[in-house]
Amino acid sequence: MARIISIANQKGGVGKTTTAINLGASLAAAEKTVLIIDLDPQANATSGLGVDPDDNEYSSYDVLIGECDTKTAVVTSELDFLDVLPAHRDLAGAEVELVQAEDRAVRLKRALDGFENKYDFIIIDCPPSLGMLTLNALCAADAVIVPLQCEYYALEGLTRLLETIGMLRNDLNSNLVIDGIVLTMYDKRNNLSRQVEKEVRENFDGHVFKTIIPRNVKLSESPSFGKPAILYDVRSPGSQQYLKFAQEYLAIQ
Repeated sequence: MARIISIANQKGGVGKTTTAINLGASLAAAEKTVLIIDLDPQANATSGLGVDPDDNEYSSYDVLIGECDTKTAVVTSELDFLDVLPAHRDLAGAEVELVQAEDRAVRLKRALDGFENKYDFIIIDCPPSLGMLTLNALCAADAVIVPLQCEYYALEGLTRLLETIGMLRNDLNSNLVIDGIVLTMYDKRNNLSRQVEKEVRENFDGHVFKTIIPRNVKLSESPSFGKPAILYDVRSPGSQQYLKFAQEYLAIQ
């Protein structure tokens, strides 16, 4: 059965989309079948995988509001084994449109019924908020991976996110687990990066992945070419660390 993973953190700019794209691509490179669901109205995961958000008849927005089923909206990517459920800017309206719906929190969960055997992994790229879209992602997920930028302010929001996940586990998704925290944008020359790593490992012992994602120019450049980093420059430190991260993740499954 597919393992459904939400990449979540309500703080923006911590590497959620970069992690969704490059973890998904690295798992696909290991010949695991992967679906990346873009639930962010900015559609960065969509364009970062070479899919134009305006070129698709259907998107994750249409799936959430019931205009089409998931299978109809899924498109292929440049990588074998990797498909995409693209986003569109209309997705911003879903936050408002779903508020009155009785099943508002489980729309995505229901839309993924029947996909259990089609993919090995389904990765959901969440928006930088704890709103209705992220709620749908967490209700649909088996697990959460939390990207954490190695800066002081990133630590402040982590406790709130973990509290939200705990409440959601009690009320809506008792099976949800935290697979781990992945440290991103790490600069080994920076004392702050090392201090953040130390604090996170001490305070969340056993919940932090060993692999650390460095601050890397190639990781920043690759989305503008519509490619995951491993297709843009597989030898770059960022690509190599995401490949290593995928191997570490596979080892715990």
